Amino acid sequence: MGAILDAIQDKLTAAFQPTRLEIVDESHRHAGHAGAREGGESHFNVTIESAAFAGAARVARQRMVYHALAEELAGPLHALSVKALAPGEG
Repeated sequence: MGAILDAIQDKLTAAFQPTRLEIVDESHRHAGHAGAREGGESHFNVTIESAAFAGAARVARQRMVYHALAEELAGPLHALSVKALAPGEG
């Protein structure tokens, strides 16, 4: 794992105590595109399940995740796809 992936995992775990957390570095799919960094770790897909999302709308959940990762999004992280679920959601 790389430093950015580790930071994403650590921050999301601390902020949401997820029951499920999947982080996939998809940077290789964006090689040569804007925002792609040599060595990857610029484009990620995150699936997170946490009780913290219960009762929140989809956009509110995404904003919660973006807020937790504000430092990464302001710097090395170019793109983040988020699927945020409450326990029991598919």
